[in-house]
This record gives sequence, structure tokens and C-alpha cells, in this order.
Amino acid sequence: MNIFQAIFLGAIQGITEFLPVSSSGHLVIFEYFLGLKETPIEFDVMLHIGTAFAVITYFREDWIRMTKNLLALGDNNKNNKEKNQRIEAVNLIIGTIPAVIIGLGIEGIISKYLRNPWIVVFTLVLVAFLIFLAEKFSKKIKDYAEFTPKHSFMVGLAQSLALIPGVSRSGITMTTSLFLGYNRVSAAKFSFLLSVPIILGAGFYEGLKLYLNGFHGVTPMYFIGFLSSVISGYMAIAFLMKFLQTRNFMPFVYYRIILAVCVAVALIIQN
Repeated sequence: MNIFQAIFLGAIQGITEFLPVSSSGHLVIFEYFLGLKETPIEFDVMLHIGTAFAVITYFREDWIRMTKNLLALGDNNKNNKEKNQRIEAVNLIIGTIPAVIIGLGIEGIISKYLRNPWIVVFTLVLVAFLIFLAEKFSKKIKDYAEFTPKHSFMVGLAQSLALIPGVSRSGITMTTSLFLGYNRVSAAKFSFLLSVPIILGAGFYEGLKLYLNGFHGVTPMYFIGFLSSVISGYMAIAFLMKFLQTRNFMPFVYYRIILAVCVAVALIIQN
């Protein structure tokens, strides 16, 4: 991998992680058509950690407040606002549990059998249809502060499906939140915040393996890709949070379908 490929893959990861178009799906597509070898899992994890840093940076005030109030869990003298922020932190923990349990169980199967461009074509169209239904039929009236532990767990279950390339972690979690009645901005914010625990957890796990292996195979390209994903991820979050204040998810539905058609045609021609 050269510096341009590292920057390019980092930018693709950062942008597509937060837009509901599937980062893993795009990486599979680009790796296939550019003739790149499947990127090492450690490199993918570095890119994902970069996107986690982007979320932490963009929502830094939320993280600081939630952390302070979570640490003061036994303090009953907190006002309602601080108690709500404590509940937010608990909701993120609850929403992370399903992805951890299910992810550990099926990650090997997915990486072995489902990293395929045709799988990406199918999931791009399927989730596009789900987003369309959510846009058309959901009420979208609840605010971010109204997230409950039950709904957080349901969104967490949906997040576990994002291990399948083409599904899109942000796409499936935002869509689930819309079906549960939350408005677009609230759905996006919860999706972004929910990504951090699972990404950092995976990063710690892979980082520990690298450490025990003496960081064998790690090159400067890993850190270049990391920086690229941080910068592009931050920009993608800022864009989508502003975009959803006045627009809906339909442009992403069209994009997913057009991309799926283009990939399918290219695969047919190539074969």
C-alpha cells in the first residue's frame, strides 16, 4: 500500500462511515475493482478508530457532560438535565451490548463468506428500500433526549447487522431510529455517538493483538490512513448534521440504488 492508497481508503472510510451508504461496502468495491488485496484487519481497525476520534471531537461537549454525570451515578442531588445526560450514557452502553455479543459470534462467518461485491449490491438495495420506507411512513416527532433504554437496545440490535458489507452501520441505525419515531437529526446524533464504544472496543482488541505480536506488519501507512479518516469523518458528520436540518435521507436512497446498479453492471461485464 502506498501513501495515496492509504489517504484514499482513509477518506472513503471517514466519509462513508457516517453517511448512510456503507463504508465496508465501498471498501469491498474499491478493493475489488482497483485490484487491491483485501486490506489487513488491523488497517481497517485503524481507519475505524479514526472515525471514532472524529465523533468524539465533534460531540466533545456531549461526551464530557455524559462522562461527568455517569461517574456521579450515585449522586442523587443532580438536577433533571444532569440526570438525563446520565441516562444518555446508560443508553449508549445498552445499545452497544447487542453488537458486541452478536459481532463476536458472526464476525468470522461474515469476513469469510460475505465480503463479496454481489453481497454489497444486494444489501445496498435492501437498506435503500428500508430507508425509503422509514422516510415515507415514520412519524419522526421524538427528540434525542427521549431515547429510552428499550429503544437504545433495539437500535443496538440493528447496529450488529452492519457487519455485513453494504448494510451501513449509520444507515441501519438511523433507519431503525426513524421507525421508532425519532426525527432525522436525533437519529443521526444517536447513531454517531453509538458508534464510538464498539469501534474503540474493537480497536483496543486489535491493538492488544498487535502489541503482543510486536506491532509486526504495521507501517506508517496505517497512521496516514488514520489521519485521513479522522479529517474526512469530522467533515462528514458536520455535513450530515446540517443537511438533515432541512433535508431528508432520499438522496442517499438514490445513491445506494445507482451505485448498486453500476456495480452489478460492471461485475456482469467483467465476467
